[in-house]
Amino acid sequence: MSSSPKPSFPDRQALFDAFRTHVNRGKVETFERYGFDAVMGHRQGATFHDAFDSRSWLNAHCNGGVFNLGQRHPAVLAAVRAALEEVDIGNHHLPSPWRAELARRLAATTGGHLSGVVFGVSGGEAVDLAIKVARAATGRHRIVSASGGYHGHTGLALATGDARYRERFGPNPPGFLQVPFDDLAALERAVDQDTAAVLLEPIPATLGMPIPTEGYLASVQALCRQRGAKLLLDEVQTGLGRTGRMWAYQHDGLEPDAVMVGKGLSGGIYPITATLMTRELHALFDEEPFIHISTFGGAEPGCAAALAVLDVVEAPGFLSHVNQLAAFFREGLSGLPFELRQRGLMMGLKFEAEGAGMMAAKLLFDAGLFTVYANNDTSVLQFLPPLVTTGEEAARMVELLRRAFA
Repeated sequence: MSSSPKPSFPDRQALFDAFRTHVNRGKVETFERYGFDAVMGHRQGATFHDAFDSRSWLNAHCNGGVFNLGQRHPAVLAAVRAALEEVDIGNHHLPSPWRAELARRLAATTGGHLSGVVFGVSGGEAVDLAIKVARAATGRHRIVSASGGYHGHTGLALATGDARYRERFGPNPPGFLQVPFDDLAALERAVDQDTAAVLLEPIPATLGMPIPTEGYLASVQALCRQRGAKLLLDEVQTGLGRTGRMWAYQHDGLEPDAVMVGKGLSGGIYPITATLMTRELHALFDEEPFIHISTFGGAEPGCAAALAVLDVVEAPGFLSHVNQLAAFFREGLSGLPFELRQRGLMMGLKFEAEGAGMMAAKLLFDAGLFTVYANNDTSVLQFLPPLVTTGEEAARMVELLRRAFA
């Protein structure tokens, strides 16, 4: 029995033409227009190489945190390879030791506060479920989210986002309202007796990584408690050590009703996401155990990947390394012509001019540092190096940034 052959194209243009015709014409034409012509070939750790020439890039975007542990982390690869010798995705109808163990480990990271776990395959799916269980628990329907935030492209998650992502597909369902992030007065006006939940990213990545005012998130929680709404925190990007704590909400001492995790949980190897929730919300499945299913959610090889990720992130010294890197970048990027928005290695470089983040991404791409701008605030460049970046790699990133912007 032979394995499937590796996809092969004679050159970059042949690949682009096939991608243009069959996958996404607009994306290829945008990349061609602005000269983003990379095709990922070999990749390892904080570096990836072009498939057709000798160029390489340090990865300071990590696909929004998918590659928190760098690309092709050996522990995650080994765990998935070993699992595939024994299992396939499993059957979502049946109990699974893989899902049970991963759920137990995830609940433990919250001190047992979020004891119920339901698995999915995308961040949007995890958010959809959180909205569903909040509505079921409260008997209410309004969901309040932040303008410029982003929670995914699936149905309910899409409804919480900005109109630019959904208006082409028809009218938004009723019950969704957006208010400015970090504006407690606006939130107080929006949350009423019909509000099921407030849904926020602790640091909204697509909005440009604005760091919330001290006390804002705690005040949001207090408001939710006062008015009977649930607090749902989207930690798809901020979770799993990105901010220097396991969860970003831990910086503020919060006790959210649900937390969504994805991207980095996969180790960049096998898609898996999870919605962590309180016993109150999870009780829905006591009454209706089959009311929500996900055929590929919690696939057993994905559980193996996620367990390996937790082993790495929970290892002694890991979060200390993240915080040491954060201090290094904070010092190394001082004096450059942007505001550094930072919590741990969740960083945004805020320039004065609209569109400057886009131009900065191109400038750095040409220099060998891969970054992406914030789509809902193009004056901001997202800066998300792997949490396992070495001191030498961090110094090289700072050197490239200082050379580009000095």
